[in-house]
Amino acid sequence: MSVTVLGTGIDLVENSRMREVLERWGKKFKDRVFLKNEQLYCENKAVPVQHYAGRFAVKEAVTKAFGTGIGAAIGWRDVEVTRDGESGAPSVRLSPRARSLASEQSAGEVLVSLAHTRNYAVAHVLLMAK
Repeated sequence: MSVTVLGTGIDLVENSRMREVLERWGKKFKDRVFLKNEQLYCENKAVPVQHYAGRFAVKEAVTKAFGTGIGAAIGWRDVEVTRDGESGAPSVRLSPRARSLASEQSAGEVLVSLAHTRNYAVAHVLLMAK
């Protein structure tokens, strides 16, 4: 079986920087970057900033894997960070616009790895061919 990686992306976010952004911009920033379910997930955690940072890193890493970055082709809210119901592993749900981009690039699965510590959140993404 042949496996083809179409793209890879990685992003590292300092939790202190995310804390500063959340304190300064609050709901305006959250609504611009995160979908409602993402916000609910983060707000229900003991240290929400770590989870916001992680989700931010995933979104950045996904757009890097697509080779576009955040911009005209794919925006913050085109990537929803979710969790597998059984394993708890992170995954993403793409908006119709992002799915269209994936189809144009012959991309199938988007594999996500996410980790965070007290100081940092890191995400790594592999964009796999169909």
